[in-house]
Amino acid sequence: MTSSTLRARPNVPLVIVCGCLIALLSFGPRSTMGFFFQPMTEARDWSREIFALAIAIQNLIWGAAQPFAGMMADRFGTWKTLTLGAVLYASGLYLMTDAETPLALHMTAGVLVGLGIAFSSFSLVIAAFGRVVSPEQRSIAFGIGTASGSLGQFVFAPLGTSLIASMGWQDTLIIFSGLMVAVPILGMALRGKPDTSTASPAVANQKMGAAIAEAFGTRGYILLTFGFFVCGFHVAFITVHLPPYISDLGLDPTWGGTAIALIGLFNIAGSLISGYVGGRYSKPIFLSLIYLARAVAITIFIMVPATPFTVLTFSAVMGLLWLSTVPPTSGLVAVMFGPRYMATLFGFVFFSHQVGSFLGVWLGGKLYDETGSYDAIWWLGIALGIFAAVVHWPIKEQPVPRLAEAAE
Repeated sequence: MTSSTLRARPNVPLVIVCGCLIALLSFGPRSTMGFFFQPMTEARDWSREIFALAIAIQNLIWGAAQPFAGMMADRFGTWKTLTLGAVLYASGLYLMTDAETPLALHMTAGVLVGLGIAFSSFSLVIAAFGRVVSPEQRSIAFGIGTASGSLGQFVFAPLGTSLIASMGWQDTLIIFSGLMVAVPILGMALRGKPDTSTASPAVANQKMGAAIAEAFGTRGYILLTFGFFVCGFHVAFITVHLPPYISDLGLDPTWGGTAIALIGLFNIAGSLISGYVGGRYSKPIFLSLIYLARAVAITIFIMVPATPFTVLTFSAVMGLLWLSTVPPTSGLVAVMFGPRYMATLFGFVFFSHQVGSFLGVWLGGKLYDETGSYDAIWWLGIALGIFAAVVHWPIKEQPVPRLAEAAE
């Protein structure tokens, strides 16, 4: 049996299981950053904007580095990329414990952790899934990978709050740092580079630069990139600012941890449902409906009186809509351009997502410090949800001409 045959027949169940565990571990700690908000700002006597800017930088660095992480994975293999990411991630979390100035916080929680997430993120796992499963199974595989990241949020939210309460925020960061050791070990199942031995000339002969130029010359890809900006804005703002917002409403702060955990729990179902629906119905129309539903949910949440019931209901609804955008978004990239350079091309789309994340987190802190309220940022999120619903609708779910001609 030749080496190319071996590459063409990976152990798909092992790749899926290990990839899901990596997604859980890489998504977990970053989803708890909101719980470090209050103890770190109080310990260092910082404003909310200082901490919010650090997490905003984290999201921006994550997004800016994601295309390069994708290029590294497409060229040198997923395992090497994940190993680098785990080292950076662990270093950033550990060094956060000694961050005594805003600059130190921005370099550790912002730059180092942001780079670590980019080079170990679930988007690399999803791209690896796209190379080992059939086109018919991609959407559900992407949903499973996304759901695993959500499971990380569900697991780490109560874990983070309990560890901070019992051991303090510094020891909690050290424990999270140590957990990153598992990522390179699990990543060994994802070793290898994309195999093109059985690909058509239209696929095998394309260079990375040509693939990037083709993507940015495709209208649907541009619209998808604009739309994913909104997803990042919503997700990052809510992850970081929902816990303090709930406290500001006069509710017990524990409801903030419960809300984030519930979002993660319901996002498991939302991601799996999204993977199923995206494999059978129009992905662009499905994305439009998701963003429109987000706008409606936020509007109702900020208009009705705040109670534990409204918080839990909003969290459950947003959980269903949370990362349900990822399977159809990544699926559209695979449909349009194929899986070979998917890590790279999805990386550019994800960069837009993280620009939105940066603005959502930073503007949330800045506008709160200036106005004493989150109202303006909530209404901006509603307007952006409507915008995303509009831009996704005209996207065509079809391969680019190069792939369409090769399939004939």
